[in-house]
Amino acid sequence: MKKKNLVAMLMAVAMCLGLLAGCTSPGGAPASGEPSQGAQESQPVQNDNQGGQTTGTAGGTFKLGGIGPLTGENAIYGKAAMNGAQIAVDEINALGGAIRFELQAEDDQADPELGVNAYHKLLDDGAQIIVGSVTSGSGIAVSAETYKDRVFTLTPSGSSVDVISGKDNVFQVCFTDPNQGTGSADYIAENLSGAKVAVIYRNDDAYSQGIRDTFVAEAGAKGISIVYQGTFTKDTQTDFSVQLAGAQNAGADVLFLPIYYQPASVILAQAAAMNYAPTFFGVDGMDGILGMDGFDTKLAEGVMLLTPFSADAEDERTQGFVKKYKELHGEIPNQFAADGYDAVYVIYEAIQAAGCTADMSAADICEALVKSMTAISVDGLTGQGMTWQSTGEVSKAPMAVVIKDGVYVTP
Repeated sequence: MKKKNLVAMLMAVAMCLGLLAGCTSPGGAPASGEPSQGAQESQPVQNDNQGGQTTGTAGGTFKLGGIGPLTGENAIYGKAAMNGAQIAVDEINALGGAIRFELQAEDDQADPELGVNAYHKLLDDGAQIIVGSVTSGSGIAVSAETYKDRVFTLTPSGSSVDVISGKDNVFQVCFTDPNQGTGSADYIAENLSGAKVAVIYRNDDAYSQGIRDTFVAEAGAKGISIVYQGTFTKDTQTDFSVQLAGAQNAGADVLFLPIYYQPASVILAQAAAMNYAPTFFGVDGMDGILGMDGFDTKLAEGVMLLTPFSADAEDERTQGFVKKYKELHGEIPNQFAADGYDAVYVIYEAIQAAGCTADMSAADICEALVKSMTAISVDGLTGQGMTWQSTGEVSKAPMAVVIKDGVYVTP
């Protein structure tokens, strides 16, 4: 009996020591550029999570699960986002602090069903936090699953409000589709006064439809003249002769394209063939057109678009990221790479603020991060002083750029 009592006592002591143990973490790292040197030790943060536990100083190796199109026609988005995320992971790990990350990326081909399959594979492999999905369609399906399972989710670029709507554990790095529609209308009203505007959008895509809806509403409020609207679907995005003729016959001198770059490239080529040369104005989905295989970049000369990131910006943060990305991947990063990069740093800041440790369950990490997201502010590549509402929406403003000589420049 004495031996059993001694063993029980030793076990109790070990459990107490485990509960009292803490670990150190670095102070807030820069949200971009080179890692800071000599990071200070952060103070313990207490957090009452769903499991009723109290966490100490944040630390441990957290497993991030990335979801996006790594193959298929939308691979340019997913590859860029995951490449950017991996750069951030490597920078944070190089700090040598208490918080470290492992990133595992899975391919969803921008397909909702494949996105859900990718999510469950990541869970099976131990993912604790989801970075994705990169596109809205897959993101809507994946976020429904992560909400049900209570897994914290941060999408780099899934901009539809349906990705976050009604899901308190899902947040966005990119600005929402309504913000893009409103921002586009405001910019056109202020800088292209008196323009006659035509809109061509994809009516079976939540991303395109959402931006179009808010653009039209804001255009009406701003007194913008919309003279024509044309639609298409995924199955009909190879011929826009009818829509372009409609816009030209209506006298449109601005063509608003709330669509992805693949159909936009077809529109630009067909418009040039019919000698129709309005001002083309796109949104963030058009980012990537300059790197599209077989596309004549001269066709994009003068195209305007809203984007949160320009690789030609002269600030040190952006230039450091662009240099590193080009060294690793041999190309200039697009905004999706910057979104993925920022996503990891946002999670890093949220973990520090919440005091999470990697031995917590995914559900407990989720509840802690949900609380800390509305309390942090992050300077990133895609926005300064980014903050988040409890609805998951980020507060930051898009900027307009124009394509000149094959690069983005500020007009």
